[in-house]
Amino acid sequence: MLIIPVKEGESIEKALKKYKKKFERTGVMKQLRKRQKFTKPSILNREQKLKAIYKNVKYGTEE
Repeated sequence: MLIIPVKEGESIEKALKKYKKKFERTGVMKQLRKRQKFTKPSILNREQKLKAIYKNVKYGTEE
């Protein structure tokens, strides 16, 4: 649960802005989106390997 301390005389808009910023930092939405679909571990490994190959080709070490 997020707790946002609101100072005396502070507007609701500022408090809401603080809440949104704190909520974004917690990563709750990223986690929820990730959990919506299941990806097999073999597919995750394949994607990681393809990404590594792409990076190596693009930014690879020059010999």
